[in-house]
Amino acid sequence: MSETTAHAEVQTTHAQAHTGQQHPIGLYFFVWGLLFVLSAFSYMVDYLGIHGYLRWTLILLFMMLKAGLIVAVFMHMAWERLALVYAILLPPLLVLVFVALMVSEADYTIFTRLAFFGATP
Repeated sequence: MSETTAHAEVQTTHAQAHTGQQHPIGLYFFVWGLLFVLSAFSYMVDYLGIHGYLRWTLILLFMMLKAGLIVAVFMHMAWERLALVYAILLPPLLVLVFVALMVSEADYTIFTRLAFFGATP
């Protein structure tokens, strides 16, 4: 290896260390387009007049997909260490689990009260 080749490799390595990791702009445009499509689907739920649990399930699904894309790509969590990803994403996931447990407990409580005390106050 010649001296100029070795010097060029050192400069390239040094420049990469200072510029950090860069991602292609096409990835950001693709994710932006995907966010636009998911938002359009979310608005279509209201436009088509879907009601009930299906409406809320679709709205929450599209919301979670959009939030996941934003966190993964625009906040660069897809390229972070696994421990940091767990530290950021695990607590909200556990909150959702606890909310689901509380919802099921609330249903049990209301059905028990209706069974023992009746529907009228």
